Amino acid sequence: MARQDIGLKATRNIGIIAHIDAGKTTTTERILYFTGRKHKVGEVHEGEAEMDWMSQEQERGITITSAATTCYWNDHRINIIDTPGHVDFTAEVERSLRVLDGALVVFDGKMGVEPQSETVWHQANKYAVPRICFVNKINQVGGDFFQSLESIRNRLSEKSVVVGLPIGKEHDLRGMVDLIENKAYVYEDVYDRELQHTDIPEDMAEDVEAYRNELIETLSENDDTLLEKFLGEEEITSEEIRTALRNATLANEVFPVFGGDARTAIVTHILDAIIAYLPSPLEVKPVEGHAVDTGEDITREADPDGSLAALAFKVVSDPYVGQLVFVRVYSGKMQAGTYVHNTKKGQKERVARLVKMHANSRSEVDELVAGEIGAVVGFKDTMTGETLCGSKEQVVLEQISFPEPVIQVRLEPKSKQDQEKMSTAIQRLAKEDPTFRITSDETTGDTLISGMGELHLDILVDRLEREFGVAVNRGQPQVAYKETITAASNAEGQFIKQSGGRGQYGHVWLRVEPLEEKEESDEDAEFEFKNEIRGGVVPSEYIPAVEKGVKEATEKGVVAGYPMIGVKAAIYDGSYHEVDSNEGAFKIAGSMAFTNAAKQAKPVLLEPIMDVEVVIPEDYMGDVVGDINSRRGVVEDISDVQGMKVITTQVPLAQMFGYVTTLRSMTQGRGLSSMQFRDYQQVPAKIQQEINQG
Repeated sequence: MARQDIGLKATRNIGIIAHIDAGKTTTTERILYFTGRKHKVGEVHEGEAEMDWMSQEQERGITITSAATTCYWNDHRINIIDTPGHVDFTAEVERSLRVLDGALVVFDGKMGVEPQSETVWHQANKYAVPRICFVNKINQVGGDFFQSLESIRNRLSEKSVVVGLPIGKEHDLRGMVDLIENKAYVYEDVYDRELQHTDIPEDMAEDVEAYRNELIETLSENDDTLLEKFLGEEEITSEEIRTALRNATLANEVFPVFGGDARTAIVTHILDAIIAYLPSPLEVKPVEGHAVDTGEDITREADPDGSLAALAFKVVSDPYVGQLVFVRVYSGKMQAGTYVHNTKKGQKERVARLVKMHANSRSEVDELVAGEIGAVVGFKDTMTGETLCGSKEQVVLEQISFPEPVIQVRLEPKSKQDQEKMSTAIQRLAKEDPTFRITSDETTGDTLISGMGELHLDILVDRLEREFGVAVNRGQPQVAYKETITAASNAEGQFIKQSGGRGQYGHVWLRVEPLEEKEESDEDAEFEFKNEIRGGVVPSEYIPAVEKGVKEATEKGVVAGYPMIGVKAAIYDGSYHEVDSNEGAFKIAGSMAFTNAAKQAKPVLLEPIMDVEVVIPEDYMGDVVGDINSRRGVVEDISDVQGMKVITTQVPLAQMFGYVTTLRSMTQGRGLSSMQFRDYQQVPAKIQQEINQG
């Protein structure tokens, strides 16, 4: 089968997701090696991995941006996105999972489930993405497949079933038993290109039988034919198990688990599993959206001959071709040289060129069809999460939601020349990254940039200097506080200005109250505005201006000048002047009314609370827990992993700056910690007073 003839049925769109340092990029590199996509093995720690193409990634040995590539295995096309594992870049995982059909979840066999493992798992749950699990690094000292399996079942899903059982452990790891075929495969050297078929080791016979029976029993719960045979102790063929496993995996009823070393030919079994158990674009639910003209809910099937519907999920500034917009085509075709409609902005965009990506290199194509992922050259205004379609049957697909930034730093250009370049550069970076925000301090005129963590902002500043040649001074990291109200209140806003000629008149009454707890699916419910005007006391054409004024007022709160969230505002009364009223006057009146009402609604300051996991030797428990308590931390759990103590705790972000250095000092360099955003919580009154005074 020629590669260009591979259809949707033989296509797999997958992501590789995991906690940082679990081995995602190594797994991707070996997949490319064994599929012939590359001929030399690149090691991540040596900065040679093709998928980590940014200089910042090569220097740090971590993945920062998701990279896309395509490879071929057994007459199938596999489109892969290798995603970051660091929590600061979780938006890359979010937008990748939104457009992918399946995922390979990689775990560090020494640690099992780690904090970001849980985060990416829940992100995959959100989009109902079928998954295969690979417990990596069990060749290393402390690597334990069975303990990792237990943590997967306890913390992620009980329906995780072993399909590839490792032979040996740590330095004696040498292969895997395929529980479906009931066959053993071994290698002599890490760099062997093929596995050797051999007998199942005698000392594994009991485990193999137990885990194979467990696999069949679990699959029988979702397959009546298999259940009858299992209960009747009839022979069950490998093909029957494979079919049942595929159906259950596609339905997210089970998650196949393999164990091994990602540097070895075990990866060829992972490739077989990707093809066998993860869905083609034809086997996932049709994408949902709503019609532009009627607002009616509609779905689009993965049909190359249907109407075009595509989602832009990533924007990248490329030094050679300008702006690249990554797209997933859900139905129809996108062709080079044509125009498409951006349904959010209501405007046309020209598809100048289409390319398929391999890390940061490109190959030009004439079209992208349903089920394909590629990038567009030539778009001017399309941003992440926007829908692209043809001129007829226009649709808006569900947008991608991203977490709010929790940390900010002050930037100051070093020269006038840098000042001129900085504005353009940070706007381009903000276009790429939906979790990167730019604001201005009205008092000092300084530029404030906000992001998901210290590393996130470090990388952005580094890119400013390297890619755009902008030299900046930056301040110390600061917490991105928020504000909210805790009571209901009414207030009046009146803007009346009389001068020579036509005057200004805007008058409104607003009611504000706390917004009810938002649904998990309603990510944007941080502010709500309602029009309760009756009888035309305020003409309807002025209501949008009032809403705009209220929204602008929420951006600078009433406690300490931080943005307000969780607020509901309703306009219920007011008045207007036949001649002097206009939109500008009502916008100012709305802003005044909201500020007045918010001040009376018991406003409070909110701070980001982080989930922190600390791994330490037991000898340092007392000191570490004491330090956590001194940081206003709340210890939720203490458990044992590989002879180490794992402390799970919640700590305000404000108390966590420099924590890694402190932890290393307390534990003689043996302590590790990871941190991710949990939620916003009210700041204690005493701390709020200190912040206001500071």
